[in-house]
This record gives sequence, structure tokens and C-alpha cells, in this order.
Amino acid sequence: MKIAIIIFFILLHYCGYNQGAFAPPAGQFGSTAIHKDSTAIVHWAESCEVIRGGLDIADSTLGLVTFGSEEDAIDIADGAVVSLGDKGSAVLHFNGILFDGPGHDFAVFENSFSDDFLELAFVEVSSDGINFVRFPATCDLQDSLQIGPFGSSDATHVNNLAGKYRAQFGTPFDLSELAGHPDLDINEISHIRIIDCIGSLQPEFASHDQYGRRINDPYPSPFSSGGFDLDAVGIIHYNAYTGLSENDLVFSVFPNPTTELININCNGFIKAEIQTMQGRLIHSRKSNPINCTSLANGNYIIKVLTENGIHIQIFMKR
Repeated sequence: MKIAIIIFFILLHYCGYNQGAFAPPAGQFGSTAIHKDSTAIVHWAESCEVIRGGLDIADSTLGLVTFGSEEDAIDIADGAVVSLGDKGSAVLHFNGILFDGPGHDFAVFENSFSDDFLELAFVEVSSDGINFVRFPATCDLQDSLQIGPFGSSDATHVNNLAGKYRAQFGTPFDLSELAGHPDLDINEISHIRIIDCIGSLQPEFASHDQYGRRINDPYPSPFSSGGFDLDAVGIIHYNAYTGLSENDLVFSVFPNPTTELININCNGFIKAEIQTMQGRLIHSRKSNPINCTSLANGNYIIKVLTENGIHIQIFMKR
């Protein structure tokens, strides 16, 4: 009998069920989960660009994941997802800015079917689409025994990692945790980046938390829907006017979508930059309109510097 009890507690430890220091699953006392229908959410991501990851980071011959599309990650969380695969990423953009308000500022939604099947991802934010700053993630799940493809994890051992909560419940993030970073203005966030955590415990592939500990989540998952499944990003503190007053805001780009020229309507135009959705600079122009015929079809960011400030908008080339 004593041996059976000892074995039981050893199994609890290695399966990650010993109570951790962080918030519990959705619906439990102390949980920070935010339901998709919460009135706290005032806006949703409006565009998304995905770089697919592999079916298995250890076997590149298997190729990349294919499930879902970028459009599945925009607007309200509805269960339609885009899968990122091992180390895949997604950058989301909003026609406006996120800012640091009281409490949490945005929430990331995954599609887990249960409270203990956790596919995790790092979350980063940017004020310029170029410099991204990562939330300090913590994962103190055991890292001696690999969690299998459909294995279980305990959310109380996970903090500041997307995927902590089941479908329809977002994992919230507070921009105040990044205050003072030299490459970030927490009151003018224009991009959010989600990066799949590789659940493998193999040293050459493992993802690590802020303390250098390996992040243990279901692996391998060599399916078309493998890795983190991004459903949506909901915004709690949002300014549609990119930090400018309504009196200062006279700005539009047209036609949108465009096949050739993009015209900029604004006061005090100085210059415009066109960037990919990942924030890579393509064009910098002091002329208006801008010829876009050389651009491949897809979504782009146009960032316009004026005498009144900076305006940012998404446009489509087709």
C-alpha cells in the first residue's frame, strides 16, 4: 500500500499536477481567463500575417503545417484558427493603437479542447513593427518527462504564455510589465507577435522561459494543425486615433484595395513608409501618391509622418 501511494505522488509530480503559483484554469477561483464575450474587450485584430512552422522541428522533411488561414485569426474568437506549427509565428495589426490601462490590456485566444491540454506560445509587442519586446514568460512544469502529443499540463505552472486557457477564454497580458523598455512605448502598441513554443525537451530544439527553463508542452504534434492554434486577439485598451486628437486627425489612404497608386490624404504630409505586416521596411517616400505596382499582392502597413504626428493604416495590394 505504501509503495502504491509513493508511486501515485511520483506520477502526480511528473505529470505536472502539483499546484503551481499562478492563476488556475478558466472558471476556477482566481483565474484570469477572459471570455470572448466579455464587455472588457472593445476591439479585435484586423489583419494577420503568418509564418508557418514545421510539423516536427526535428524532421524538416515533413514540411510545414497547413491548417487554417490568416483570416481565421482576425475579428472575434469563433473557433476558426490558424495553426502555427513548431516555432511558427503570427503578427497581428490594428487600425489604431493599444495602450496601457488599468489591469490587463489584451487577451490571446487559442482553441484548446480542455483545461489541461495546453499548447503554448510566446507573446511580443511592438510600437514600430520592427523592435519587438517579449513578455517575461514563466513555465515551471516538470521538464524530466516529455509531455506527449495529447498529454496534460497544469495551468497553475504557466504565466505570460498564450494558450494557458481553453477555447473561448483568452490569456490576458498587462503592458505595464514592459514599462521602461528602451525599444517600446507601452502607450502606443501597433503590433502583437505570437510565437509558438517548441514543446520538445531535446536541448537543441527546446524553447525556454525567462529563467532558462525548458518549456514542456505536447510534442511531437506532426499534424496539419500542429503547434499553437491562434483563434483571435481581443483588445481591452484601444485608441482608434493612434494617439492623436480628433481635431488633428485628417487622414485616409485610397483607393483601398489598390492595384497601382495609393493616395494619402492628410494635413502636413512629410513622408510615408510602406512595411510588410512583419514590420520590414519596403519603401520610404516623400512623394504622394505612391506607386505600388511592384508590390506583391497582399496586406501592407503604411506609416505616414505628418506635422501633427504619425498615422498608421493597413492597405491591400491586389
